[in-house]
Amino acid sequence: MTASDSHATRPNPFREAMRQGRPLVGIWSMLNSVDATEALGWSGYDWLLVDGEHAPVSLHDAMAHCRAIAATPTIPIVRLLWNDPLLIKQHLDAGIATLMLPFVQTPEEAARAVQSLRYPPSGIRGIAAMHRASRYTRFRDYAAQASQSLFLIVQIETKEALARCEEIAAVDGVDAVFFGPGDLAASMGMPGQAAHPDVTAAIEDGLRRCRPLGKAVGALAPNDEISERHIRSGFDFVSVANDFSLLLRNADAAATRFRGVADGITTKKA
Repeated sequence: MTASDSHATRPNPFREAMRQGRPLVGIWSMLNSVDATEALGWSGYDWLLVDGEHAPVSLHDAMAHCRAIAATPTIPIVRLLWNDPLLIKQHLDAGIATLMLPFVQTPEEAARAVQSLRYPPSGIRGIAAMHRASRYTRFRDYAAQASQSLFLIVQIETKEALARCEEIAAVDGVDAVFFGPGDLAASMGMPGQAAHPDVTAAIEDGLRRCRPLGKAVGALAPNDEISERHIRSGFDFVSVANDFSLLLRNADAAATRFRGVADGITTKKA
């Protein structure tokens, strides 16, 4: 990189990847292990989401994950704890360019999220010079150009939000909507049944309704079968696994297999 490169806006990598014209396959990261994140970055996923809502991930943790994955082909996304202007500002200042916000219920809430990403006069993001996003003041036009490098994903997670998903997706500045089956299932009176056919059908109906608006549409798939179904249905990006589940699935399988072998063997006692 030359000194002049620090004064130019870089395209958002997730937006650029969307232009490939194929579904982007992703993985959810909940272990809060920078080593695991870096290793998964070389596994072939298009994107990896660092979960700051349900995992114990701080701002510094999120920065460390993004730095760890930066050298890999995988694109980082960070999900924040809430749709909160202060959290959004902190993560943007930290140089995190692709954000997912949970539990967005209305177009008004989506519009407030967009305002939190933008500097005045079109938004409410507070201005500071010395931060990672501005390359520590080297990108002097950062405030004027920042919005070009950001990508905002809002989550649709309840019946109420699903009923208004087109309005939410249509908000200027919302780049993508993402359907979460866990909370949606609970909202539909089926807690713990994220893979229920009615939940899957509702999410796919959301895809059909939002696609004509020209925004990206994504979903979290609760199992391998639904992962394939969502990819074939035309979702732009799909989360097909999470690091905790992969660890437990393989650990449980290995323990069951080899304990089964060991239980049939008698060893000599000293």
